[in-house]
Amino acid sequence: MKVDLHCHSLASDGALTPQQVLERAHANEVNMLALTDHDTVAGLAEASVIASNLGVDFVAGIELSTQWSGVGIHVVGLNIDPHNPDLKVALAGQSLKREERAQLIGKKLAKLGFDNCYEGAKHIAGDSELGRPHFARYMVEQGFVEDHSSAFNKYLGAGKVGDVKNQWPEIVEVVSWIHAAGGYAVLAHPDKYKLTRSKLRRLLSYFKEVGGDAMEVVSGSQNKDVTEYFARLCDEFDLYASCGSDFHNPNTQWCDLGRIAPLPKTCRPIWSLWTSSPN
Repeated sequence: MKVDLHCHSLASDGALTPQQVLERAHANEVNMLALTDHDTVAGLAEASVIASNLGVDFVAGIELSTQWSGVGIHVVGLNIDPHNPDLKVALAGQSLKREERAQLIGKKLAKLGFDNCYEGAKHIAGDSELGRPHFARYMVEQGFVEDHSSAFNKYLGAGKVGDVKNQWPEIVEVVSWIHAAGGYAVLAHPDKYKLTRSKLRRLLSYFKEVGGDAMEVVSGSQNKDVTEYFARLCDEFDLYASCGSDFHNPNTQWCDLGRIAPLPKTCRPIWSLWTSSPN
């Protein structure tokens, strides 16, 4: 069974509509897909209908922004009820925080001589949740940077001027929102935080302590040794395992929908908690 439990649509910072995401997943022979847009459930209703029509097992999901020890961390919620009132209130707060963060990023970039980045990113985002990829796209369009990667490497990525994260809620709060919505909390793409092994272990210990359910053992194109290490950590910290492409754009072939390695056989797949389907 081909499973992809982490991807994005135009509802946040993806390039495709929810329908296009599902159609691409179906074309790539994905059997089970979770749409996990950043801090929004806006695309789930459309995605669910299309998935049903295509015969794809759909999992309602979300990727929530949080922080831990000064590091921006993402937690994916899987098999959530998008209509849960507690979650709706929380997402309204997240949307406000995104707006405040975007304004601050715009001010920081303006000090570097990049004018109107906030306004440009907001125009590009439209009704979508505003995020750093929208800033990157605007900066490319204006000729401020050569490409999307350069925007993140120089100005928007971890540790750069546009990496504003101190307004996000703590992990314990985000996990509680996911559980209130009947879902499972998954630590997203642990390799992307560039933590030392000891700091990653402290994060996992804390995540488990506050009720975290799983971690992404496979995220996009990933070294086999990294995958095996994460599988061992899952076992050590008694966490279920998840996997996802973190798909955003069809032009990034290294993280296309469903084009990921399977979970190691030693892992307990997170979807075993809501389905009897085999790994």
